[in-house]
Amino acid sequence: MSDYWLQQLAERIVETLDRKGWSTPKTIARENRTSCSKGHVHERIEKLRHIEFVGQLHGDMFVLTRDGKLYLDGEIDADNQPWPPGDRMLRR
Repeated sequence: MSDYWLQQLAERIVETLDRKGWSTPKTIARENRTSCSKGHVHERIEKLRHIEFVGQLHGDMFVLTRDGKLYLDGEIDADNQPWPPGDRMLRR
């Protein structure tokens, strides 16, 4: 993912969701052995939801969408996705 806001953590999130089918921010933070908190992972997931790479299954469970899979397959360029808003988006 070449946009600066889609950092390595975002890539780990979509790869984890592709591999597992679904997951939660807590599980993703723990399994990827990052220094990121569950809250930071959740913020990144919200940005991925904004560009429709990730969808919410139920509660705190998230899945990879069709567009997310197409991104992983090289069919969608992240540069062409809508820019997610800043912190205001996360304060709904």
